[in-house]
Amino acid sequence: MTNNNIPEEAFDWYDEYAHGGIDRRTFIKKLSGLVALGYSMSVLSSALLPNYALAEQVSFNDPDITASYETFPSPLGHKEGKGYLVVPNETTKQMPVVLVVHENRGLNPYIKDVARRLAKAGFIAFAPDALFPLGGYPGNDDEGRAMQKTLDRGKVQNDFVAAANFIKSHQRSNGKLGCVGFCFGGYIVNYLAAVESDLIDAGVPFYGTPASKELRQNIRAPLMVQLGELDKRVNATWPEYEEDLISHNVDYVMHMYEGAKHGFHNDSTGRYDQKNAELAWSRSLEFFRLKLTVT
Repeated sequence: MTNNNIPEEAFDWYDEYAHGGIDRRTFIKKLSGLVALGYSMSVLSSALLPNYALAEQVSFNDPDITASYETFPSPLGHKEGKGYLVVPNETTKQMPVVLVVHENRGLNPYIKDVARRLAKAGFIAFAPDALFPLGGYPGNDDEGRAMQKTLDRGKVQNDFVAAANFIKSHQRSNGKLGCVGFCFGGYIVNYLAAVESDLIDAGVPFYGTPASKELRQNIRAPLMVQLGELDKRVNATWPEYEEDLISHNVDYVMHMYEGAKHGFHNDSTGRYDQKNAELAWSRSLEFFRLKLTVT
């Protein structure tokens, strides 16, 4: 049985569960209803839950990059943050920086791989872990999601503001900062663009909800908004957000990916849509090269 044979509602239930709409017991009960109809629980689980062995496109010891962990001060957040820094090796020239923001479960292997992909493409990449105050990503997404729920949202947002300021001043930075994020991370991209007009220079939110309406008037950074056609929850927020982007003269483009689910870029789960993910990623890299290059 392929992912194409799994009813679409199973992916909707997982999205509800992953974002706090239903608890784990309700999620499993709903899946059990599909088992009664002849679907294998192991097939359903493998399609919906991450397998991070599938997500490594760039090895951590790739000779073209150097990866390390760096701490940074966050006086308005949790006092100190920590993130995964990946720097290209091939040049000593100044280069643009991209902040990478994880989903609502901490700095998992997929997001670290995204940072390595950016470094392979010629960017300095920095991926903070919102769970650092609690000891860091615990090794599985369910526990990470539960941990992140316990953190003060305002402090988490301030941690990412601090991370943006920290990495923008990297000694090899050209002074231009981009930001890409997924799900919760997509929201953080929208928030960073809105909370301070000059904090980031370009943002690529993947299926993320917008910042609060009163902040949107501050947006000056160009945005490339990436949405999946089947992502009803996030897509419902887009029309109003677009109205505000237009009214505030924001330079933006939105791409809607046909047949794509929420999380379609995440190649560790059954929601992954290779064709759309590769197109969205190529567009993201092109956008960052265009907006973050110093002429």
